[in-house]
Amino acid sequence: MSAIRGKNNRTTEVKLRMAMIRNGVAGFKMHVNEVTGTPDFYFKKERLALFVDGCYWHGCPKCGHIPKKRLEFWAAKIKRTKLRDKKKRSELRKQGISVLHIWEHELKNKQSIATVLTKIKKRCGLTIWIRRPMIK
Repeated sequence: MSAIRGKNNRTTEVKLRMAMIRNGVAGFKMHVNEVTGTPDFYFKKERLALFVDGCYWHGCPKCGHIPKKRLEFWAAKIKRTKLRDKKKRSELRKQGISVLHIWEHELKNKQSIATVLTKIKKRCGLTIWIRRPMIK
């Protein structure tokens, strides 16, 4: 468990970061320690914390599952992760910071990535866009 990296996961954070850069999304910093919960992306001006969660580790309601081997251990672990996520969201909202969670399965193809970029745009407004977004 300790060998599992928590930053720059190729299938999630890096994929979203590259999509945002390609589409002119600006104004974010990654892994800001000064913000509660260390969000994966933080838009300071817009006060938006963005978390990119793996479906397995965070118990996605759509495609997450609990392994049959060591069922009690994994069920408890995923439950703790969900509680931690809920606590982080609550603390951030108390500080006036908006929270957006993106699931790993939302970054599987170009169409779903475009939907995620639209979600981010709606939460932040037009201030984060440098140029017109273009998904190819």
